[in-house]
Amino acid sequence: MVRNIVVLGGNSHPALVESVCNMLGLPPCNRILTKFSSGESRCEIQDSVRGKDVFIIQTGLGGNGSRLNDHFMDLCIMISACKTGSARRVTAVLPLFPYSRQPDLPYKKAGAPLFKAGSESGKKDYTFESVPATPAPGIPQSDGLGNANDITNRLLKTSLTNGAGAMSPVKQSNGDAYFGVNGVNGVNGVNATRHLGSYTTHDYENVSHVHAFQAKPGYKQWVAQAGTLVANLLTCAGADHVITMDLHDPQVQGFFDVPVDNLYGRPLLKQYIRQHIPNYKDAVIISPDAGGAKRATAIADSMGVQFALIHKERRPTKITDRQNASMMLVGDVANRVCILIDDLADTGNTITRAAKLLKKEGATKIYALLTHGVFSGDAINRIQASAIDKVVVTNSVPQHEHKALLGSKLDVLDISPIFAEAIRRVHHGESISVLFNHE
Repeated sequence: MVRNIVVLGGNSHPALVESVCNMLGLPPCNRILTKFSSGESRCEIQDSVRGKDVFIIQTGLGGNGSRLNDHFMDLCIMISACKTGSARRVTAVLPLFPYSRQPDLPYKKAGAPLFKAGSESGKKDYTFESVPATPAPGIPQSDGLGNANDITNRLLKTSLTNGAGAMSPVKQSNGDAYFGVNGVNGVNGVNATRHLGSYTTHDYENVSHVHAFQAKPGYKQWVAQAGTLVANLLTCAGADHVITMDLHDPQVQGFFDVPVDNLYGRPLLKQYIRQHIPNYKDAVIISPDAGGAKRATAIADSMGVQFALIHKERRPTKITDRQNASMMLVGDVANRVCILIDDLADTGNTITRAAKLLKKEGATKIYALLTHGVFSGDAINRIQASAIDKVVVTNSVPQHEHKALLGSKLDVLDISPIFAEAIRRVHHGESISVLFNHE
């Protein structure tokens, strides 16, 4: 039995909390974690945590987005409650780290599209160069400006008026445009009359005259990266340490100012391959996309199994349309057993499309081994109708509902021994490098 330690569980995965506590030989901490009628979370720690080492287990669920956000807010409130209760150290245990895969699509070059030199004003011809050429004599300082006088000529030819501004464009009687002050006499004493344009810079009635930017395919507007925000929220709530498993992007660890231990589900997956896949040495381990190539090759190399890769290229058609993905197999899978390796399956689109391609290329049987089986939306129906023969996931998120729907097609691996050992070693100040051993 481990002493001077408290394991506090959230509402996201009670079965995992109970299993971890049984392996550590201690009961879970008594607490009240409910909601008021207004929807606000209520947390009350009913056991003393003063001077204790507290581990709070709360995973990131998929499916209903409100549940995910509610569970994360509950986690922050529990961390704050333990710090207020004078806990010696608070460790957030998140088997599935929330918001770790946003955004999943790569960005284009930074900066808005610029007007391309030599194109007509009526045509929307843009370039995506984000950094203009280095300014020098005789070299345009920005795309579209031929020389230093070009900007002056354009300003002189403008017909935009700016109300009664201090530098409104005026027009001389001889047709030469110049700037006057508040519409009074211009330079050299020549009488000037205000040029009445058909619209102003704030004219919303003559919308046809206003040039509106239309993004071309490939230009992606700014999307928030919530990973940094989530890391800041956890540390500001009072988390001193974070334990998670198979981050979608390992760089998320750099978002934190506190230690982060990223455990691996590879030992469990490799053990399943050895014990449940006949003649696995003749199989092919496949990554469904380029992002998981390192993960799949690490397993393939350590087990002496051949490796193949599915290259997925996204090509947006319009800025508002969903992106179409074209897939291409790199490797030979004809008359072979295929083992798809990935860290997470959310909607199941990538994994099922990959299985369809493998079946088309002559695969005899297809296994899908995943660390996190979120299965949101219509993922269950998609998997049932797919070419996948067996889906293997861990219980980093609750799987009882998925198991009831998929039946024998779904196998669930238990990760509670890994997290129980990690908690024990962190509490006693021992090294957890043995848990990183892929062999």
